Amino acid sequence: MAKHLTTRDVEAILNIIYAHDDKKLTWEAICEESEAVVGKKPTRQSLYSNEMIREAYKTKKASLRQRELSKPKPSSLYAAAERISKLQSEVEMLKRKNDALLEKFVVWQYNAYKHGLTEQQMNEPLPKIDREIT
Repeated sequence: MAKHLTTRDVEAILNIIYAHDDKKLTWEAICEESEAVVGKKPTRQSLYSNEMIREAYKTKKASLRQRELSKPKPSSLYAAAERISKLQSEVEMLKRKNDALLEKFVVWQYNAYKHGLTEQQMNEPLPKIDREIT
């Protein structure tokens, strides 16, 4: 039976996906691991309907595929620790950047609402540029 996921559940499920290090990542495995966190076993469909979970799944799946293709081994533990530190810094920077973009989006969303723009108007494609006209 499908259960609506709270933001806390979504965060926990995202952590499960990010921590997954098995070669094969499946929706069923995520559902089973999520059961302990959520209380009930969520369905694949309810997980897939959440955009953040779906994107994390796609990203992790691509990452696992890429890791299978090439597994560079660091020459020493020091090099590995430096690489981990660099990657952690990059993740933190990207999180801050994402938060800033989300804040900007909320401002834009409010302003669009305030000025009476509809979602359809905001989703209109950009106009084509005719480069042959001088």
